[in-house]
Amino acid sequence: MAIYMLTHHHNPDDCRTAFVAWQGFESPLRHHPTLSSCVEGGHCVWWRVEAADDKAAVALLPPWIAERTEAIRVREVPIP
Repeated sequence: MAIYMLTHHHNPDDCRTAFVAWQGFESPLRHHPTLSSCVEGGHCVWWRVEAADDKAAVALLPPWIAERTEAIRVREVPIP
C-alpha cells in the first residue's frame, strides 16, 4: 500500500456542502478528525491515507469532495 496526501479545495460558499457531502457515504475516513483550514479562511481539507493507487485513495471520499481533491503519493522521510 502507498501513502497519499489528499488535498481538497472548495470555495468559501461551499463549506456546508463539503461537510454535508459525507452524510450517507460509507468511508473509513468518517468520524475521524482531520486537518482543515476552513475556520482560518483557507477552505482546504487534508487526509493522509493508505491506498493501492491514487484512484483508490480518492474513492475514499464522497463524489462531490473527490471531484475537488488532488491525491499526491508521499513517503515518510527522516529529517536530520
